[in-house]
Amino acid sequence: MEFTTSPVVHQKRLAVLIDADNAQLAIIGNLLEEVAKYGSATVKRAYGNWTAPQLAGWKDSLLKYSIQPIQQFNYTDHKNSTDSALIIDAMDLLYAGNLDGFCIVSSDSDFTRLASRLRESGMIVYGFGEQKTPEAFVEACDKFIYTEILRAGAQDAENEPAEEPVRQVSTQELKGNTKLVNLLRNGAEDASGEDGWANLAAVGQIIQNKAPDFDSRNYGFKKLSELFRAIGLFEIEERGNAASHVKVVYVRDKRLKN
Repeated sequence: MEFTTSPVVHQKRLAVLIDADNAQLAIIGNLLEEVAKYGSATVKRAYGNWTAPQLAGWKDSLLKYSIQPIQQFNYTDHKNSTDSALIIDAMDLLYAGNLDGFCIVSSDSDFTRLASRLRESGMIVYGFGEQKTPEAFVEACDKFIYTEILRAGAQDAENEPAEEPVRQVSTQELKGNTKLVNLLRNGAEDASGEDGWANLAAVGQIIQNKAPDFDSRNYGFKKLSELFRAIGLFEIEERGNAASHVKVVYVRDKRLKN
């Protein structure tokens, strides 16, 4: 009897490097769940001056999620040495050659060059930061996730919800967002065949390449297909067969409809 085995799927090995001076403790659990969508968090480190009162609340989370705290004293006032320590560690990890990518958790533009350098070396870079994150850092990453969408259901120090879920944007507001409309239409056009129909997965990849910070959850929709349906500018088709139970979503700009 011949036995067959399922092919082994390589899971990306990721280093999660957290600028604790510039990250929110309440989102750490949800952040690591998000990271798990992209690969395995092989390295988890948080950088900061752990003798400082403002970081005292991190201890339980560091233990719970097995995050290694990296102590970095501030050698002079008004100078953040945490950034330098994170950057040096990132380069050491890069040259060790055991990783596929990095997750940089910070809203600080000082990590822009680091993200670019890592990508130049073939690493995939995921950025995590607040909406205030400078555009240069956002664009330097392959994908950038705004941490506001990770706050829903997150617990603060008193175990109270940190923030309500991101509000679902109305169809009228979506249609009025020219930048979003152009991004979706151009993505669909670039991925489409001669009949105008485009595989939604391919559309999503093209959009991500063009706009690293794009995420349907920023508009209150868990899936890209939900956003395409809500905006009302596209035809939507689900294709597949009963045998495979796999449905593939296709989209087409309504302006192309005969």
